[in-house]
Amino acid sequence: MLLEIDVTKNFQDFTCHAAFTLETKQCGVFGPSGSGKSTLMHMLAGLLEPDKGFIRLNGRTLFDREQKISLPPDQRRVGVVFQHAHLFPHMSVQRNLFYGMNRLPKEERHIDPAHLIEVLQIDKLLNRNVSKLSGGERQRVALGRTILACPQLILLDEPLSGLDGMLKYQIIPQLQQVFAEFSIPMLFISHSLQELRMMTEEVLVMQKGQLVQQLATEELARTSFGTGGQGYTNLLHLDEMEDLGKLLRCRWGSIPVMLVKAPDQRPGEFSLNGRDILLFKKHPEASSARNMLSCTVRRTYETDWLVGVELECQDSQGSQEQNLIAEIVPQSVEELNIQPGNEVVAVFKASAFRRLY
Repeated sequence: MLLEIDVTKNFQDFTCHAAFTLETKQCGVFGPSGSGKSTLMHMLAGLLEPDKGFIRLNGRTLFDREQKISLPPDQRRVGVVFQHAHLFPHMSVQRNLFYGMNRLPKEERHIDPAHLIEVLQIDKLLNRNVSKLSGGERQRVALGRTILACPQLILLDEPLSGLDGMLKYQIIPQLQQVFAEFSIPMLFISHSLQELRMMTEEVLVMQKGQLVQQLATEELARTSFGTGGQGYTNLLHLDEMEDLGKLLRCRWGSIPVMLVKAPDQRPGEFSLNGRDILLFKKHPEASSARNMLSCTVRRTYETDWLVGVELECQDSQGSQEQNLIAEIVPQSVEELNIQPGNEVVAVFKASAFRRLY
């Protein structure tokens, strides 16, 4: 995908301006409420006309003020999934799904509906009235309807913000699978950095109507602007759960870790805050913490009033394959001689993990 944009929209007390070139297929738009994220999306989709500038998608001009080109939404091949699904209430799930596809010429229909329905896990919903769907089911149907219209780009405008925490993280793996399998470029608009880290590779940062940064999503996650003072959150996939009574032994890649036993013992995605990780020069003789990992320091960087320490962790055979980020005070960096290449031990409690899904 090649998306080229330079647009400006003026309101009475607000101006939105964004200029960028985008080639990645999974990009986010990040910023607080009122920063211009939805305004940018509406201009892309043709729901709001810029006052000046241009929009080009894969070399095709969607809008150009000087050339007096402004394609209507149905000619742009840009799909939109809103925060609220906006399904047609008088139609069944199946009729909603096929609404856009049925209006496409047959030669342009390149998505297999049966496969998409299987991936989205909505095969049992097809004959149901949309008023009988849960919030998560409505979002999956809305996404399926958009994909079957075979767009060249999909805009997702805060698609998970109306869902509770656990339901949100149950849907994210399905979204990941859909965009991986069908290879459709997307712009994922959100004020949640956690969602963006799971869904995107690159991010556009909006602030007060202006595009202020374009960078890798993980780079944003390591800055004070991205963390909002809450600290860096490590995301770990844990599996092979082994019941040890009040604790579980799991595998993080090839590295064993311990976490507190909970009713839900299935593998999944967990978070670990960088401020919950303690660093030692040597393996401590005794500690109440259950996790002690041998690590190599890869680099350091400043974050808020702390220092982020990027670590490469080792399993018992000395393999180096997993990364963590700890956040410590500058004085500790000096006292422990934290430098790239030095060995340290990362220590954290079994209770420090939080399940995401």
